[in-house]
Amino acid sequence: MIGSASLKFVGLLLAVSLVAGCTIEVEGDGDADVQGSVERLLEESAGAWNRGELAGFMDDYLESPNTTYIGSAGLLSGYESIRARYAPLFEPGAARDSLRFEDVRVRRLAAVEAIATAKWILHRGDTITGSGPFTLVLRHTSGGWKIIHDHSSSDPAPPPPAE
Repeated sequence: MIGSASLKFVGLLLAVSLVAGCTIEVEGDGDADVQGSVERLLEESAGAWNRGELAGFMDDYLESPNTTYIGSAGLLSGYESIRARYAPLFEPGAARDSLRFEDVRVRRLAAVEAIATAKWILHRGDTITGSGPFTLVLRHTSGGWKIIHDHSSSDPAPPPPAE
């Protein structure tokens, strides 16, 4: 018969063996591949924005009722709500400054998910007309990386020039 102390020892050995056999994914594994993919996605997004192509701009979002966007108007749920938010900016004759992204940083969260942080910048020539940080949660699908959550903020307006 095995005593209580022996059972505890065997249990401890089993626990140590199980933990020793586990592998932990180190942050950074595969990040370079995801970084390049997301940078290309954002370059294409800015290109579509600058050409006035709503469909191309929206192609980066997962077409799902679960896709979310948080901005100055609050939370929007669903691809169609997000599309409706951007649609007026793409109507013929709408004023829309040029878009670019800077300081893109991407980390893989899991095999098919990643998080990206960056800064959006709207500009007319050399004049910045708006900017702000954003965070994207992306999922890898058969169609490539798609945004499943977008949280975009605006930088504070600069103070008026001193008189």
